[in-house]
Amino acid sequence: MEQAMSDSWKLTLPCTLAEAQALNGEVPALAMLVSPPVLMTSEDEPDNPDAWRLDAYFEVEPDDEAIAIIRRLVPSAGRKKPRIERLDEQDWLTMSQSGLEPVHAGRFYVHTSTHAGTAPSGTRAFLIEAGLAFGTGQHETTTGCLLTLDALKQRGAVFRDMLDLGTGTGLLAFAAMHLWPHAYATASDIDPIAIDVTRENAALNGIRIGNREGRLALAVAPGMSHRLLRHRAPYDLIIANILAGPLIEMAAPIAGALEEGGTLILAGLLDSQAERVANAYRRQGLRLADRIDRGDWPTLRLVKRRGK
Repeated sequence: MEQAMSDSWKLTLPCTLAEAQALNGEVPALAMLVSPPVLMTSEDEPDNPDAWRLDAYFEVEPDDEAIAIIRRLVPSAGRKKPRIERLDEQDWLTMSQSGLEPVHAGRFYVHTSTHAGTAPSGTRAFLIEAGLAFGTGQHETTTGCLLTLDALKQRGAVFRDMLDLGTGTGLLAFAAMHLWPHAYATASDIDPIAIDVTRENAALNGIRIGNREGRLALAVAPGMSHRLLRHRAPYDLIIANILAGPLIEMAAPIAGALEEGGTLILAGLLDSQAERVANAYRRQGLRLADRIDRGDWPTLRLVKRRGK
């Protein structure tokens, strides 16, 4: 991925330790932005353990909408005016990646180029750079999905036709393909940038693109409305790490694309939203089989009942 060198910007606001911890990794609210920033948090006052700082790195000068979204992430800043500065001749992407620690989830190890060569023995390493798409592996929702996939493999599950809906960086599709290398695999996203990023990440991680078994087919699509997605249905595995609202709205088409007995993995929702999301899919003939909780972020595993 090409890195911005001179037209980058940094927005800085104070925050609390709790707010900094909540921003550790991917932040769903940033998906609303055309050019989402990379976030970094750090201690601001060594003698005050609750005084932290949020730095948001943008490829373009942040507009009013972007500033408002960042402000909502740190309500403790109140009406304090953010400091916005242009970064001259700085490789902001590499700098920001230095703060992203690798994620070890089951048999998967997700890292940026800063931590290349650090994968523990016996893990499948994926190089996913921080950048323009949601899904670097840092957020608890992505980690929960990786752990759920790993647990399914340990139980002996076998899948033949898989869909990663709202793929972001392609990571979850890559992980599923590693576990079930002979399956047909599809990844889609409403954002064409995400599909471009997925294609680049596939090349970096040895994932073959194409429509054949063992290759990843890509589609820019809102929800299930794409000829490729409809043609490949029904799926025996669908992964949707999106947000609670869209998951509820798309319950009928997602459930309709899942074969009887098929597995659905849902993430991107808060613990307070889990029951509403699960109920939306129960009404479509699915049952909640399992869940993994990572902080306030649950990952739900549902199974479609037979005869529905």
